[in-house]
Amino acid sequence: MEVSGLPVELWQLIFSYLRLPDLGRCSLVCRAWCELVLSLDKTRWRQLCLGCLDHRHPNWPNQPGVEPPSWREAFKQHYLASKTWTRNTQGLESSNCLSLFWRRKGHRRLCVGVGGEFSSLRAALAATSPYDRLVLLPGVHEEQGEVLLKVPVEVVGQGKLGDVVLLASIDQHCPTARLCNLVFMPSRFTSVLYKTTSGYVQFDNCNFESGQLQIHAPGTCQVKFCTFSQSSIHLHSVALCILEHCEFTGSENASVTVEGCPSSERNWACKHLAVLAKSCTASPQVPDPGSCPMGQRDGWGESLLGPVRTCKIVVGEERSSFLSAVGAQALLGSAQEDTEFGENLQAAKEEEEEYPALNSNSSDSDLCSNDEEDAQAAYRLSCQSHGLSHTLADVTDSRLQSNRLHALRRDLKLKSLQQELQQDKEAQALANSLQGCIIRQCLFKDGKGGIFIYSQGQAKLEGSIFRDLTYAVRCIQNSKVVMLRNDIHHCKASGIFLRLSAGGLIADNNIHSNCEAGVDIRKGANPLVLCNKIHSGLRSGIVIVGNGKGIIRSNQIYGNKEAGIYILYNGNPTVSGNHIFQGLAAGIAVNENGRGQITGNVICKNQWGGADIRHGGDPILRNNLISGGYSDGVVVGEHGKGLIEGNTIYGNKGCGVWMTSSSLPHLTNNDISHNSIYGVAVFCCKDDAGGHHPSQGGSESFQEEREGPGGENDPDSEEEHPAARRPISVALVELNSINHNGAAGLHVKSSEELNITANAIHANGDGGVMVLQSTQLTRITNNSISCNSREGVLVEAECQVELRGNGIYENSSHGIISKGEGIIAENDIIGNHRCGLQLLQAADMKVTQNRIQSFRGYGIALFDEAKGVVQENLIFQGRSKKSILRPISNAEDCIIQNNVLLTFKKRFDVECMLINPPARPHIEGAALGSCTVAGGPMVSSITTRVEGGCHNHGSIFCTIL
Repeated sequence: MEVSGLPVELWQLIFSYLRLPDLGRCSLVCRAWCELVLSLDKTRWRQLCLGCLDHRHPNWPNQPGVEPPSWREAFKQHYLASKTWTRNTQGLESSNCLSLFWRRKGHRRLCVGVGGEFSSLRAALAATSPYDRLVLLPGVHEEQGEVLLKVPVEVVGQGKLGDVVLLASIDQHCPTARLCNLVFMPSRFTSVLYKTTSGYVQFDNCNFESGQLQIHAPGTCQVKFCTFSQSSIHLHSVALCILEHCEFTGSENASVTVEGCPSSERNWACKHLAVLAKSCTASPQVPDPGSCPMGQRDGWGESLLGPVRTCKIVVGEERSSFLSAVGAQALLGSAQEDTEFGENLQAAKEEEEEYPALNSNSSDSDLCSNDEEDAQAAYRLSCQSHGLSHTLADVTDSRLQSNRLHALRRDLKLKSLQQELQQDKEAQALANSLQGCIIRQCLFKDGKGGIFIYSQGQAKLEGSIFRDLTYAVRCIQNSKVVMLRNDIHHCKASGIFLRLSAGGLIADNNIHSNCEAGVDIRKGANPLVLCNKIHSGLRSGIVIVGNGKGIIRSNQIYGNKEAGIYILYNGNPTVSGNHIFQGLAAGIAVNENGRGQITGNVICKNQWGGADIRHGGDPILRNNLISGGYSDGVVVGEHGKGLIEGNTIYGNKGCGVWMTSSSLPHLTNNDISHNSIYGVAVFCCKDDAGGHHPSQGGSESFQEEREGPGGENDPDSEEEHPAARRPISVALVELNSINHNGAAGLHVKSSEELNITANAIHANGDGGVMVLQSTQLTRITNNSISCNSREGVLVEAECQVELRGNGIYENSSHGIISKGEGIIAENDIIGNHRCGLQLLQAADMKVTQNRIQSFRGYGIALFDEAKGVVQENLIFQGRSKKSILRPISNAEDCIIQNNVLLTFKKRFDVECMLINPPARPHIEGAALGSCTVAGGPMVSSITTRVEGGCHNHGSIFCTIL
C-alpha cells in the first residue's frame, strides 16, 4: 500500500489501533511507514506508555502533569529497564538486543491464588523453573514463614496496583528476580519485607507499607515507580543500585540508609545498571511558586522572599574595580539564564535618590566660588604628585570608572554549573561518579528523614524533591554525597547535614524555606557547594561550625532570616563568587573564632551588616562587593579580627566599616565610598550599644542541637591553623580609599590603640578624620586627607594622637583642629579654606616640621589655654598674609620658635615649593626629610627666625616679613 493513497490523518488513525508488536513490524516496512509510526508519539505511544502495568507516568511522582519530550522514548527506556533482570546468563553476552526477546525453553506462566494452579506463593516457588512468571491473582496472599527465592523468577500482580497484597518476608538466594505490581506488607514475625545478600532484584510499580528492604553487597537492586509508606530501604556496602521515580512518605527514620564503602565485589548486574545510569539524566525541577510562603512586604510593594528581586548595584571608585547601576545586569543576567528562576527574577525598581549618581567632582566643586578661584590660584601650591595621587586620580577620572565598570560586570557574573565543572576537575569527577546508591526523580515527604549516609557510604541524588521532613540528607563519617538539581524545602531542621569528615558535591539545588540552616557543615566535613539557590530560610542559609570546611562557590543566597553564611567555632570554608543579597540579617557572619577565605562575592541589600565579624572571628575578606545594605557594610564587633582587603564597600545606608575598639582588624586597600554615614567608624561601645544587634549573624543554638551518639555537636575546635598573613598587634587601617561618604571619612571613639596610615580620605560629607575619643594613642600617618566638607582632622579634648607625614589639602574648613594631646609632625597642611592648624582649649601638642598654608586664615592659630611646642614649621603665605596667631595669657606654656614664613612674587615660585621633599604623603619609601629653605633660590622675601617665645606681651606675630 502506498502512503500517498490515503490522507496522512487517516493512516495515523488506522495505526493508532495497532498493538506494540504490529507497530514494530510496520515501522520496518518502509521509511514512510516508519515516519508514520513515529508521528503517533502523543497518541498511540502515549496510550501504550500510560497503560502499562510495569510503570507509571514518566514524570511521576514529582511532575505528573508535565509530559515527557517523547512518549515513545519514555516507553522504550521503561521497557529496556524492565528486562534488566533477564541479562545474567552467559549466552546473552553476544547481543543485548536478543536478550530482550530471549525465552528459556520451558518458560511457564503460573497463576497463584483462588482459581489458579497454586494456592500459595510458597507452593508455586517449589514447583517453578528458572525465569518462570508467577502471576498473583487479586486478593491477599499471606505467608506464615520466611519465603526463599532459590531460582530466578518473576512475580507479577494481576489487575491494577492495589488489587494484589502480599504479606510475606522474602529472602532471595538466586542471582536475579523481578517483582511487579504488588503491595508489600510485613508479616507478623518481622518488619523485613525483602532481603538479598548476593543477587539482583528489580521492583517495578510496587507499594511497600510499614516495612523495609535490605540489600547487602554484593547484592544490588533497581527500584522504579514504587511507593514507600512508612517504609525504608537499607543498603549495606552496595556497589551500585538505582532508585528512580519513587515516593517515600511518613518515614519514622531515614527513608533510605546507605551504610559502608561500596564493595569492590560486584555482581553481574552492576555493569547493566551503570549503562542505565549513564543513559538517564535528571531534568531540572521547576518549583511550584505556591510552595514558597510570601515574605513580609516591603517599601516596593513586592514580597521580600518571592518573587525574588535582584539588587540594583551602584558602586563607586575603586583601585581595582568598579560597578554602577547597570552592573545589576550581571546579577540579573546570570539569574535569568537559569530556567528555574528565569521568570521569577526581576530588577529592583529604586528611586534614583536612594543611590545618587556617581559624581566624583560634586564635593570638590563646592569648596570655593567662581569669584575666588582666580585669587586662590595665585597662592595655590602644587600638591598633586604625592604618594596617593594615583588613588585620587581613580576617584575623579570618569573614563577609568567606565572601563573598570565593564570589567567588574564581567567578573561578577555568576558562573553556571557547566562552567564550574569545566574549571574544577574534582567537581567534574564527583558529578560523573557512579558508585553506591543513585536516587533520581524521587519524592521524599512528611517523614523524619530522607537519606542517611554513614560509615564511608556513597550516594548520588538527582532531580528529587525533599519536603516537610525533619531533615533531607544527613551525611557523616567519611561518607560522600553528590546532589544535583534537587529541591529541598520546609524541613523542620536543616536541609542538608554534613558531619565527621563527610564530603561530596552539592550543586544546582533549590534549597529554601527550611526551619534551620539550608546546609549545615560541621566536624571536619569538606563538601563542594556550587551553584545552588539557598533562600527564604527561617535561619541561616549555610552554617559552617566546629572545624567544618568546604568550598562554597557561585551560589545565590538570599532572603534568609539570619546570616546568609554563618561561620563559627573554627569553621574554615572557602567562600567565593557567591551572590548574597536581601537577607534579613548579615550577609556573612563570622563569630566565635570562625575563620574562612571570603573572596570575590557580591554581598548587597542585606538588612544588617554585609559582613559581620565578632568574638574572635578571624576571616580573610578580600575583593568582595559589599553594597546597598540597609545598615553597615562591614561590622567588626567585640574582639573581632580579620584581614579586610581589596573590597568595594559602597552605598550602604550605615557606615562603610563599623568596628569596636576591642577588635583587631587589618583594613587595607579597600574602596569605601558613598555610604550614608561614616566611611570607617571606630567605637569603644559594646556590641549591644549604638543601635547594633548583639549578633548580626543570628541566634542559632548550636549547643542544643542533638547530633546523635558520640557528641558530634560539640562545637569546640581541636585544630588550630595560624592565619597566613601579616600579624598585627594594633588595629590597622591602611591604604584605603575613603571617599564621598555622607559623614566623616574616619570617625574614632576608641579606648585602644589605632593605626591609620596611607589612606586617601577624600570629599566626605563631614570632616576627613574625627578623633572624638582616644584614651590610647591613635597614629594618623602618611594619609592624604583632601576636599572634605569640613576640617581635615579634628582631635577632641583628652585624645592622644600622632599626626605624621600626612597631606591635608583643600578641606572646606580648617586643616587640623586639635583640643587634645600628641604630636603633629612632618605634615603638609596646604590650601585649606580656614586655618591650617588650630589648637583650642587645653590642647597640648608638639607641632614641628610641618609645611602649612591657609588661603584665608592663619597658618597656625592657638586659642584658649592651648600650649605645647610650635617649632621648625614652614608656613607659606596665603591671601590673608596671616601666619601664627597665639594667645597672650599662657605665653609661658607655649614655646614658639624657629618657624619660617615664605612669601612669593611669581606664580612660578608657588608651583615649585613642595619639591624637597615632594608633597606628602610619601608611601613608597620616600624619606620624610626636613625642609631646608635658608638661601633657597625660590625665596624672594627676607626670613627671620624668632628664637624663643613672645614674652612680655609682645607682638602676636612670630614671623616678620
